[in-house]
Amino acid sequence: MTSPFALEEYGKLGDQDIPLSDTALYLAETKHPGRGLGPYQSHIAKLCEQVGERYKELIEAGAEDNPETKIAALKHVICDAQGYTGDEETYNDLRNADLIDVIDRRKGLPIALAILALEAGRAQGWDVKGINFPGHFLLRFDQDGKRVLSDPFSQFRLMQAQDLRGLLKSIAGDKAELSTTLYQEASNRDILLRLQNNIKFRQIEREEYAEALATVARMKLFSPNEHRLLLDESVLHARLGNIDEAINSVKKYLLAVTDPKDRYDAEMLLRTLELAIE
Repeated sequence: MTSPFALEEYGKLGDQDIPLSDTALYLAETKHPGRGLGPYQSHIAKLCEQVGERYKELIEAGAEDNPETKIAALKHVICDAQGYTGDEETYNDLRNADLIDVIDRRKGLPIALAILALEAGRAQGWDVKGINFPGHFLLRFDQDGKRVLSDPFSQFRLMQAQDLRGLLKSIAGDKAELSTTLYQEASNRDILLRLQNNIKFRQIEREEYAEALATVARMKLFSPNEHRLLLDESVLHARLGNIDEAINSVKKYLLAVTDPKDRYDAEMLLRTLELAIE
């Protein structure tokens, strides 16, 4: 399958049926023309196999069957054996959200590393989920009423309440406090959208509006019901001087959005765009 066709087909699937790492690879493929995805898919399959083998070794050596042992198996394979690490030095490098580059370079953003861990954990049948913690994607492991959070960016460090509080304050300021709303589970589409948003935001910061628009177009393929992408599309068209296209996109957004504040903001944008062509 070519990337656009594959992404569009995935967009028709229920969330639980979306192949997480395959979709991330297809999203990255457009930046690597002519690069076959087979070796990368095989690498991920090997990671899954190795994590299962390592977990079995730990259990046979006397470790408890609990989230901490599962996390230890992931760390051993992904970080120690395969050399993956969080890219602290060049965090904003676009390659850190491109799964092909992440595999080639063995470094990336929290969410990119989390995708590898989620695939490996789910392959074992573990209850592991992605958590949309503000500014820093985390993993959550549930087993027998026990819940453990881990940071794949920091060598799968176990995250206690004080660690989470410190992380939140470093992102949201000293007055920020932990609440249950900060531990929202991320669906497969949520994860992929967040991965691509990392790319889109950096492209916008660099004023690479055409590239950001192409990123949004790919996001729409696998998440056709994410209506806010229409608003992103409108703003980017406006930045590029494509006013007619910007108006068309915001009008489509207004047909889909129901929140009064969101509607108001979109109506103001539409009025501004219409004034620009009067």
